[in-house]
Formats: sequence, C-alpha cells, structure tokens
Amino acid sequence: MEDTKKLVNILKEYEQEHRDLDQILIQLQEKSTVDFLQIQRLKKRKLILKDKMIDIRNKLEPDIIA
Repeated sequence: MEDTKKLVNILKEYEQEHRDLDQILIQLQEKSTVDFLQIQRLKKRKLILKDKMIDIRNKLEPDIIA
C-alpha cells in the first residue's frame, strides 16, 4: 500500500512536469528567436517522462492476460 501511494505521487509529479514542459515548448515556439537545441532537449525530456509515466501506470495497473 505504501509503495502504491509512492508510485501515485511520483506519477503526479511526472504528469505535472510533462504539462509544464508543454507550456514551455509552446512559449518557445511562439518566439521569433528559437533555440532549436533547447527545444530538442525539452522534447526529449518530455518523451523520457512519458515513458516513465507509462512504466508507473503499468506497475499500478498490470495487464492481466486471461
């Protein structure tokens, strides 16, 4: 039970960071002076977070094959 709560909290943190990165990327892309390397790094971080979120969700709700 303790582990489940810990995983849920970590998942919430990752989801928040993922949303924050979305907002940052939108703001950066709207600017006329765009740093493509920075955008690329942020997108990579977003993908890493997404993978971690999927991993945690799978631990919380494992697929049961009947």
